[in-house]
Amino acid sequence: MGERETILLDARLDAVIDSHAFRAVLGNGHIFTAYIAVRDREKKPPESGSDVKVEMSPYNMSAGRIIIGDL
Repeated sequence: MGERETILLDARLDAVIDSHAFRAVLGNGHIFTAYIAVRDREKKPPESGSDVKVEMSPYNMSAGRIIIGDL
């Protein structure tokens, strides 16, 4: 098995879905759901309208993980 493939992208959080999920938009207008990972839920969550980095699978562009803090 190979390594898990992910890509890092810049996105803007458009709306809050719940306390750990947001509707987000990439620079090209693609809309997806961005989640905060369980291990990052103790950190200060981003607010709606924030610019964030998201980790996404190149095979599933419908969801991404918000990167909080250092990689």
